[in-house]
Amino acid sequence: MFSPSVLWSAPVINPINRKARSIPIFNPVNQYGRVFFFSWWGFFIAFWSWYAFPPLLTKSIKQDLDLSTTDVANSNIAALTGTLLVRFVAGPLCDRFGPRWTFIGVLLAGSIPTAMAGLVNNVSGLIALRFFVGILGGTFVPCQVWSTGFFDKNVVGTSNALIGGWGNSGGGITYFLMPLIYDSLKADQGLTSHQAWRVAFIVPFILIVTTAVGMFFLCEDTPTGKWSERHQATQALLHAHVDSTPNASPPPEKNNTPTPAGSDMEKGEKSPERKQSNVDIGRGTITIIPDEEAHLSKDEMRAVAQGEVVVAPTGKEMLHVIFSLQTAFHCAVYICSFGGELAINSYIASYYLKNFPYLGQTGAGRWASMFGLLNVVTRPLGGIVSDLLYKHVTTNLWLKKAWIVSVGIISGAFLIAIGLLDPHSESTMFGLIAGMAFFLEAGNGASFALVPHVHPHANGVVSGTVGAMGNFGGVIFAILFRFHGTNYAESFWIMGIMIICFNLVLAWVPPIPKGQVGGR
Repeated sequence: MFSPSVLWSAPVINPINRKARSIPIFNPVNQYGRVFFFSWWGFFIAFWSWYAFPPLLTKSIKQDLDLSTTDVANSNIAALTGTLLVRFVAGPLCDRFGPRWTFIGVLLAGSIPTAMAGLVNNVSGLIALRFFVGILGGTFVPCQVWSTGFFDKNVVGTSNALIGGWGNSGGGITYFLMPLIYDSLKADQGLTSHQAWRVAFIVPFILIVTTAVGMFFLCEDTPTGKWSERHQATQALLHAHVDSTPNASPPPEKNNTPTPAGSDMEKGEKSPERKQSNVDIGRGTITIIPDEEAHLSKDEMRAVAQGEVVVAPTGKEMLHVIFSLQTAFHCAVYICSFGGELAINSYIASYYLKNFPYLGQTGAGRWASMFGLLNVVTRPLGGIVSDLLYKHVTTNLWLKKAWIVSVGIISGAFLIAIGLLDPHSESTMFGLIAGMAFFLEAGNGASFALVPHVHPHANGVVSGTVGAMGNFGGVIFAILFRFHGTNYAESFWIMGIMIICFNLVLAWVPPIPKGQVGGR
């Protein structure tokens, strides 16, 4: 039974990997709450800056730099290509140096070209700058790997989906905020259009740097401390909980929380204080509070220790993980869900402006923001439904996979309907877009509810590869839009057919590799 108190209470934790079994969304004081906040907020700010150009490209920047429709399309492709490359690199970096340091590094690297937006004077400069601003899109990989490192299997789908969804909403809020900032700079500060759009980019730059500094000072690498000491900490915890008491019987439970034998709590009374012990991990200690720990069997504890602790990847292991059929399936479906979202984000305002020219740049941008802002609900729902199916229906991972394929096929059907109808009625257009967005974006959350189960010892490599292929999908679909020019409807129905095919082609692949120890 769900209790609202888990949203702010200190979570029950897995005794071996120290991962949280609930998400303290409204408790930024707790270390798990801090990591949750900075994970989604960091991706949100990065996404905002990454997609800060399209809302102003429909008119202001396009006129100022004398751009053609093809020039705008090429700049969109450049932004997606830059992210694709960074995501491929970010995955192995997360496994080697830890997601927190990778996150900070990507944010700071992407903040530099963001601050330089005002220096652009021609189409070549715009394409080059957007390529390097695309670095910020790589923050998706560390945000998901960091979340997976702090939240256990029972809630990791929800955690990843909330973080990804709230972060993705930066792609929607940018359509609202960038025109608003631009209009304010013109009306209140007296800047020309040429000056206003350039100065507007200083706002996301300041927020990016501030967020990176906050991660550095306020967050931890892992629940057990430094990234470099994670294996040592896990082995020490395994010894403390399992190896030192090989014949111990499971402690009694009450309200899903283990209770020390013989305590007042076991007798139904509230214990005046919680006993705690310290586990030495070599260069420090971890405090263990028994009644805050989840009860797991010895087999479950050993599975965590053997198969779910991230290792620094070797070249051979990376190739094995990247080219496995399970990774290939997630790449195929993420090409559709996130790739489709990225491409649509770049063109949706232009589509609205074509079919409803009376909206103007600001009006079209505000309606376009709906598509991205729905991520606040849709992507988290994809992960939450996946976790609920896994917890309450069956722990067979085929059900999680079926959910991914189902939402993918439905989103493709919506895209085909939009393209064939090419609505010129606002209610029809916006209604179909909302329905399509619901299933397309839910597919993102559903995918990364299953990803942590696949090769958990190399979660960074898997997440980076899948995330990069999402961007590759964005490039594919952006090229589709580029060659169809302003015939957006045709691009939509072709994309719908492609998405249905991509979702079905590897649907037969088992969710996790045969014989895998962890991740179940």
